[in-house]
Amino acid sequence: MKKSDTPHPLAMAFWALMFVGLPMGVAGWDSRQSVRADPSGFAARAEGRAVRPPSPPPPVEPVAVYALDADRARALNAAIPFSRLANPPARPFLFSGSETDLARAVDCLAAAEIYEAGDDAVGEQAVAQVVLNRARHPAFPKTVCGVVFQGQERRTGCQFTFSCDGALARTPSPAAWERARAIARAALAGKVFAPVGHATHYHTNWVVPYWSGSLDKIGAVGTHLFFRWRGWWGTPPAFRRGSAGGEPLIGRIAKLSLAHQGGEDVLPESGAQPVETIAASALAAQPKQAIGEAMLGRTIAGVRLAVLGPDGTSFLVELPRGGAPDQWPDLARTFCAGRPECRIMAWRAGGAPTKIPLSDGQLETMSFAYIHNSASGLQRALWNCAQTPRANKAECMRQRVPTAAPAPSADAALAGVRRKERFETVKIAPVESANSTATRTN
Repeated sequence: MKKSDTPHPLAMAFWALMFVGLPMGVAGWDSRQSVRADPSGFAARAEGRAVRPPSPPPPVEPVAVYALDADRARALNAAIPFSRLANPPARPFLFSGSETDLARAVDCLAAAEIYEAGDDAVGEQAVAQVVLNRARHPAFPKTVCGVVFQGQERRTGCQFTFSCDGALARTPSPAAWERARAIARAALAGKVFAPVGHATHYHTNWVVPYWSGSLDKIGAVGTHLFFRWRGWWGTPPAFRRGSAGGEPLIGRIAKLSLAHQGGEDVLPESGAQPVETIAASALAAQPKQAIGEAMLGRTIAGVRLAVLGPDGTSFLVELPRGGAPDQWPDLARTFCAGRPECRIMAWRAGGAPTKIPLSDGQLETMSFAYIHNSASGLQRALWNCAQTPRANKAECMRQRVPTAAPAPSADAALAGVRRKERFETVKIAPVESANSTATRTN
């Protein structure tokens, strides 16, 4: 072939574009149009084609972010396109555990909402949906409290930063806490926050987590971006796990939640032997005395009922003047009879709180605590030994170490406990060299 007969490379590229690229582009446009026109139908077809892979669920690693300034992070986040696949809402989550499990789940979920999003109803609903999505997914713990406090033992890298960054030293206002609890109760009763779909991850737009480029970006709420896993593990069939019950006791939110009283903030350092009283199983088998809100402020068994827990198994009481400390465990005969799980918190006259959440000072001045669980055999009666010394040190409450709350910033825009900008679930990594950062971003 003569040189003049050889097609020019640019001409070859042009015809390749016309005969290959253009049809592919048209097909892609048509598919996007069909997704927008019928997202539910597309989701159904996609789910029908999905086949669970033989590999286990993706690992959930401690969270870290690239060392970038905020402007650079925003630019990189803006460059990541939203997924063109459908973003169907999650199925309603219907909690099916016991009353005690529900009370614990409500307060764990409310803590995640308010400490992650502040007193912001929209942000709190988004956080709650992500938590429940995780609780349904086999990659995460089976309980609501387990999801919220996953990795809390770490100083950095916990899944929700409030559980390991010192934010729990702050106490939300009673009104904000009750609003968060109402949102949590609704979510656990089936209310769905559709905009975040099946998202299991989120972050604010001024950080770039290491996983952001490997997950599908599916939604935005304010300045926060929501993601789900790619492939089968991000599709609706992967979120089939039901409510497991068995919610753990999280002592770190005891000051907010009566359902979590009796955890690490009250129990002694070493195992204590039960005091001589009726065994928990025997108490649970006795007739139950009806104690309701109508009895608040009244004297029952010689003590004044100050606060009744929302689960009906927690009682905050005021002790009489001159009462004998050795007789305080007898309160269980009245308050805990017929209750498989029960907790009593008692203060000396004039010191009982009138509402929850409790302040650190109120927990510090608590004089006596009793807790039992007939299913596990747990039964403890503990005294504040700074007020009432005991010969057996195992009967002493753990002494709380006051934690100084970080000073609020001068330009905080929210009335909640955290600024909205701290809604992210990540920790800022130490500044690295340009070479190491470039390696991590590849």
